[in-house]
Amino acid sequence: MRSLLYIIAVVLIIGWILGFFVYSAGGMIHILLVIAIIALILGVIRRA
Repeated sequence: MRSLLYIIAVVLIIGWILGFFVYSAGGMIHILLVIAIIALILGVIRRA
């Protein structure tokens, strides 16, 4: 389950980076970033 959270977080961060530099999707890009950060934090908390 932890590795799945990390994979999702990495995919969302890559999507955010591509969206930030390639597209101008506005708020959707920042929502992806927030979801990725939350997934990483949950992974760290559950690991500890």
